[in-house]
Amino acid sequence: MNSASQRIEIQTDGGLDVGARIYRGSTSNKQQPLVLCLQGGAFLDTTCLEEERAIPRAIAESGAVVVDAEYGRASDFCFPEVLDHACSVLRYIDEHRRLLGGSAKSPVFVVGDEAGGNIAAGVALKARDRFPGRLAGQMLLSPMIDPRMTSISMREADISQRERWADGWQHYMRAVCGGQHPYAAPCECSRLMRVAPALLMTSEDDPLRDEVRSYAGRLRDAGVRVREKVLPVGFGWPGLYRKYAGPWIEAVGAEFSGFVNELRSGDRATV
Repeated sequence: MNSASQRIEIQTDGGLDVGARIYRGSTSNKQQPLVLCLQGGAFLDTTCLEEERAIPRAIAESGAVVVDAEYGRASDFCFPEVLDHACSVLRYIDEHRRLLGGSAKSPVFVVGDEAGGNIAAGVALKARDRFPGRLAGQMLLSPMIDPRMTSISMREADISQRERWADGWQHYMRAVCGGQHPYAAPCECSRLMRVAPALLMTSEDDPLRDEVRSYAGRLRDAGVRVREKVLPVGFGWPGLYRKYAGPWIEAVGAEFSGFVNELRSGDRATV
């Protein structure tokens, strides 16, 4: 049976409170992963945690403690404030490892889907620059990382979905001079080396799949450890954008668990 989740408030560096829901699975161990989870919504939907969400629940049931944060509410999903708030929650998790996960050695991850995947990628870049070595990995589920929206798979998307993403990018980037910043649009980042290991997930029928594959390739070229999963057509992956938990949701938990185990095996191999 699933364990109940818990609502908390986390104070950001600017003194604002960010709401969050903590998910714990049916089983636990002393060094279970701690996860900051950032949900999508095309930079337009204010996060609402009144009800449990499928993605953080699936990751929690894989053996992690997940902090699903209302990172966009106080910042109206605008860069750079929204990224600063997400990093504040990540810092809270890092500083409360023992309280949340039972061990000061519990690894910390960031996970995000769609627009949340963009924020997660930006958090990983900023963590690399501001507190290197503290983030164990990043899991990006069809991240929105390219504001140009010119890929072949994007052109195949439904026009209403493309318009929604275009509106979202315009809203999110309105304070960015020249429309470019490596933390806001990771595809524009020319310095990806030493960023945390990455798990990227998409599907063959995902309009964002070309962006995902391109970013995975650029991370590999920079020497970053990458695990990539492309689900076949029929897993219902595009339901990610409609908050519909199809057959793909089990794959999310399984891939996260495999990613964590892979990193732990690698760490043991280098000892």
